[in-house]
Amino acid sequence: MILAIFDLDGTIADTIADLGDAVNYGLGVLGYEGHTYEEYKKLVGNGAPVLCQRALPEDHKDEADRLHELFREYYAAHYLDKTALYDGIKEVLNELRDEDVKLAVATNKPQDFARDIVRALLPDVGFEAVLGGTAERPKKPDRAIIDEVILEIYFKNSTHIIGEYSPESVFDEFDKKYMIGDSNVDIQTAKNAELISIGCAWGFRGRDELAEAGADFIADSPADIPRIILG
Repeated sequence: MILAIFDLDGTIADTIADLGDAVNYGLGVLGYEGHTYEEYKKLVGNGAPVLCQRALPEDHKDEADRLHELFREYYAAHYLDKTALYDGIKEVLNELRDEDVKLAVATNKPQDFARDIVRALLPDVGFEAVLGGTAERPKKPDRAIIDEVILEIYFKNSTHIIGEYSPESVFDEFDKKYMIGDSNVDIQTAKNAELISIGCAWGFRGRDELAEAGADFIADSPADIPRIILG
């Protein structure tokens, strides 16, 4: 089996406007200036709580929890206002699926929002797993989310029962394993989980960050991804 695990924000979909609007809403309620979408591209990547902390003025970081509450309140009603798939990504996912590549999403975006967005924008792709940020699991670049994806997909496609199995015990059941994302967080996640990394230059952070992080491959457009994975 070949496994391709995709990040969501900046990789599959351009979500920056809705994310920025949600944080700016909260900042406005708290009486602070907002940020531009370009600035938010540098603030995202490590989950919504960290995003909210980064968005606050240096001397008001103690209001991060309240800003996160306001963010979730607004984002829940507006997460698809401006969010859209990147050109060509749906065709790439369908091509990989048709070649029997197992597809998954692993993102630091809150899991409920991540699943809703994938369900709305890509209802027919057939991801084997869609996992996002939760309070119970460390966020990327920790490998925990990758281990959970590997177990979920392996046992979904086998007759075995999970029982006492661990990610390490099924790791080699996959012939090749890829992490595809747009930031140094995704590249470091791949390194931590011993995956092949593909950096997405069209995303929020750009080619230079991906190269500096040590991406195994850099895709300049979604069409490059199947060429890398399928050879």
